[in-house]
Amino acid sequence: MTKSELKTKATAASVEAFINAQPAEVAADCRTIIALMTKATGEGPTLWGAGIVGFGRYHYAYASGREGDRFLLGFSPRKAKTTLYISGGFDGAEGLLEALGKHTMGKGCLYIKRLEDVDLEVLEKLLYKGVKELEKMRVN
Repeated sequence: MTKSELKTKATAASVEAFINAQPAEVAADCRTIIALMTKATGEGPTLWGAGIVGFGRYHYAYASGREGDRFLLGFSPRKAKTTLYISGGFDGAEGLLEALGKHTMGKGCLYIKRLEDVDLEVLEKLLYKGVKELEKMRVN
C-alpha cells in the first residue's frame, strides 16, 4: 500500500455478522440505519475495513492529484456514539441539523448516541440530500 492509498476499502466480510456482534440496542439502531441508508442510496450495505458499513460507491479526484473510491453514505457503531458518514455541505443542511435533535458534528461526520435522540424524518432528509451532493462529485 502506498502512502496516499486509503486504508479503508470495501471487503467481502459479512455485514450481518458485524451487526450481530454489537450489543442488542446498538444492533437495533444499526438495522434502522441500514434501512434508511439503503433507501437513500438504492444500494445494499458493504463492510468497509473492519468497522464501517458503507452504501454505494463513488470515485473522487481532487485537484491535488489524490483520488480514490469511497462509499456514498456509511456508519460505524462505536462504543460511545454511532458515527454517520454523510455530506453536510449542501444548501439547507444547517436548518436540517438544527431540527435533527441531539447530535454532534465533525468534519463529514454526524455523531449520535441513540436513534431515539434524533428525528428520523429529518435524518432521512439529511441522508438523501447528502447523497445528491456526493453524486455531483462522482468522476465515473
